[in-house]
Amino acid sequence: MCHGAGPFLAGALAWVFLTSVGQAQTPGAPLTLGGALDRAVAANPAIGAARLRQGIALAGVNVARERLNPEARVEIERETPTRSYGFALPVEMGGKRSRRIAVSEAAVRTNEAELAQIIVEVRSNVRRAYFNAAIAEARLALVNELQQFATRARSAAQQRFEAGSAPRLEVLQAQLALAQTQNEATGARAAVGAAGLQLNALLGLPLDAPMTLSTPLDDAPGLVSVTLIERAQASNPELVVLDRRIEEQILRVALARAMRTPDLIPEATLTRGAEPEFTTGWRAALGVTLPLLTSHRAGVLLEESTLAQLRRERDATVARITGEVAAAVAQVDAQRQQYLRYRDEILPQALEVESLAEDSYRLGQTGIAALLQALQASRDVRLQSLQVASQFQGTLADLERSIGTPIP
Repeated sequence: MCHGAGPFLAGALAWVFLTSVGQAQTPGAPLTLGGALDRAVAANPAIGAARLRQGIALAGVNVARERLNPEARVEIERETPTRSYGFALPVEMGGKRSRRIAVSEAAVRTNEAELAQIIVEVRSNVRRAYFNAAIAEARLALVNELQQFATRARSAAQQRFEAGSAPRLEVLQAQLALAQTQNEATGARAAVGAAGLQLNALLGLPLDAPMTLSTPLDDAPGLVSVTLIERAQASNPELVVLDRRIEEQILRVALARAMRTPDLIPEATLTRGAEPEFTTGWRAALGVTLPLLTSHRAGVLLEESTLAQLRRERDATVARITGEVAAAVAQVDAQRQQYLRYRDEILPQALEVESLAEDSYRLGQTGIAALLQALQASRDVRLQSLQVASQFQGTLADLERSIGTPIP
């Protein structure tokens, strides 16, 4: 990696942050998926905490730049010379300081990559939470419609019973169907509230902040598997973090090898009180650390083993991500086709059957069993369409996380 890449990445992240703040939507306005993603990048607490770690990494560079302190010594003796004043300055050999600085600067770049990874993960979670909330609202609307249908069915059964053309059993059956839809509506309202709380937490909003979601459930771009695989291998945040950790580990290996070089300790001493031979004298010394008990060979082996493990981990990650992206693209295409078929073909037919069944019952052409069966079939089909939409957007969220960049 070139030396300018770190500042470039930091600048890019800052630009994303400032742009996101500028694009944040005003309270009360319809919230699109894009607006939610921008808001999350600007205000998500996890991203904010990760940004603060950048200051810690930069402080580590300053620590690495520090030099060894000199040593001063004063000796007073009962023999000549009676006083001596010494000064020693340890000198790190083998480029230890420069390698230590290089490791700390690589740690800054690793931290930047980890911040980018957290942003990608939060974006994926926001996409999932956004459509979970949208689907929960759609399910509540569906249950409310079924509740209205069940209410009309009970009224029709009551009218037929009062007219003597239907037994009381049909009234009880219709009442039971209505009670079931009312119970489902209670659960659906709770699901809407829970999904909204989760989305607000990810966006850094008050948990009770109201919102109106406006992005349709079938929102998705056209996907090309080969292109996405190439993008994932180039920009997947997990791979980028591993690349930065490998780069940092290579520098740690170099530092560990430099630690095997003994340090020098030059020393100068001024002596006084040796009359009559002399009044002021001096002596110079040069010390060296002898690698007899500790040669730092074990430290080199440790760093080299860690480097080999990171490289193997990266190879395994590339293979896994390639498979994940290819599988996700295949699933997304199939799930999107399923949802569109539900939306354009199956659901209209189910609603037509539901309407015809209600008319037939009111006209006395069918019994309550056929009407309730139509109600159950419509419920199942419409809920299944929402399940397919949920799977579709969940797969898209996983795909975006694997690619590491927003899906166009």
